[in-house]
Amino acid sequence: MAILDAIVVGAGFSGLCAGVQLREAGFRDFLILEKADRVGGTWRENTYPGAACDVPSHLYSYSFAPNPHWSRAYGGQAEILAYLEGVADRFGLRPHLRFNHAVTEAQFDELTGVWHVRTDHGDFTARALMLGNGALHIPQLPNVPGLDRFTGAKFHSARWDHSYDFKGKRVAVIGTGASAIQFVPRIAREVEQLHVFQRTPPWIVPKRDREIGPRERWALEHVPGAHALRRTALYWLMESRVIGFAYAPSVLAYAEKLVKRFIANQVPDPTLRAKLTPDYRLGCKRVLISNEYYPAMQRPNVELVTDGIAEVTATGVRTKDGVEREVDAIVCGTGFRVSEYLSSIKIVGRGGTELNAAWRTSLRNYLGITVSGFPNLFLLMGPNTGLGHNSMIFMIEAQARYAVQALSAMKRDKIAFLDVRPEVEARFRDQLADKMKGTVWMTGCQSWYQTESGEVFLWPAATLDYWWRTRTVALADYDTRSLAAARRQLDAA
Repeated sequence: MAILDAIVVGAGFSGLCAGVQLREAGFRDFLILEKADRVGGTWRENTYPGAACDVPSHLYSYSFAPNPHWSRAYGGQAEILAYLEGVADRFGLRPHLRFNHAVTEAQFDELTGVWHVRTDHGDFTARALMLGNGALHIPQLPNVPGLDRFTGAKFHSARWDHSYDFKGKRVAVIGTGASAIQFVPRIAREVEQLHVFQRTPPWIVPKRDREIGPRERWALEHVPGAHALRRTALYWLMESRVIGFAYAPSVLAYAEKLVKRFIANQVPDPTLRAKLTPDYRLGCKRVLISNEYYPAMQRPNVELVTDGIAEVTATGVRTKDGVEREVDAIVCGTGFRVSEYLSSIKIVGRGGTELNAAWRTSLRNYLGITVSGFPNLFLLMGPNTGLGHNSMIFMIEAQARYAVQALSAMKRDKIAFLDVRPEVEARFRDQLADKMKGTVWMTGCQSWYQTESGEVFLWPAATLDYWWRTRTVALADYDTRSLAAARRQLDAA
């Protein structure tokens, strides 16, 4: 079996970015293994009505593949998916893509310094394993009794049933996160009755969305520097939010007053407004953007339910006050199992250590990219690289660049494998903990940013800080074994 330079898992933003970086560095012997039948990742999976990005279009794209043709300030699902398809074509990634290849297991062979990767359509061997399968692909179903016994239609927003006709139906929506904020206004127009079950109200700010006309698109494409200026301005506008989120959460009190004024203007009814107003610090959970959600919640056919759910019956949802609401369908807008994003793959490193088992106590890592005991394994969108304030594409590019630099160094110096030193990993974890102490994410609320043990999944500082730390690979941070030494050990085995 031929030994590849690298195997990339996933063909979303992370996997395609890794593929482009590998090609730019001169690597040709690599594969991108994708479980589905096309590229797209999150934007292939989430096709619910109203699906769109909450990062401005010109920033939510690769720096090396600017797109001056966005039709709106905030891109919709179909347009983002088309952008990724175009990237795969433009950068010659099609020959490297293997669709319908779900990775089930990957095991590191210390004698040979390679990863043996098993899929449901064959096995592969590679020097490096790059995991770009993302964190938003395992749906989180609500933990309520009786959900399995409901006899009507039932699906998660990430598994939207487009064959279901909502017209004239009674529908329950469980959850009021980022997805629900987008699809609730769409289905509210069609249904007879909509019951929205809310556990905690989200902070919602206005969405500065608009159409981008043909003249503006022409200027962004043809006027030198126009697109770069737009992107740079958006980057710094988004990045400025890190001051309140990571360095001085107290300044968010002023922002909260502005947002509460927005809520008051949008929701005149004081009882409903009280139910929709958060009581935790802005930014502790994901801040959402919408111009449609509050008006939708005031439609005569929409009810906001804040009593806790006691159980789901065969025909409806019963709350803890004893009231049962009969419905024809249940839609779960309850997000994803973010901290378990690798749970479907068994990843075995040195000494038989399994990554998911190692992460049960702590999501230990170095720079969110490497993990001690797992040589030549590179995480993309790994733990502690998520953002609450800016575009993840910036972080993805930094991680892919770092990983490819490491592979280039291995090739140049004839290194069989590199494994981050335990003390380097531990020092990084201590630095993260210190940085996290003063952030808004440690102010007491529960969110998908956190694991069950309370670890926060995000990067607790400015994105420039992360870029600086990942700009070059310091081989001194890693235990290495040369190809010659690996061959000698293999011969002696």
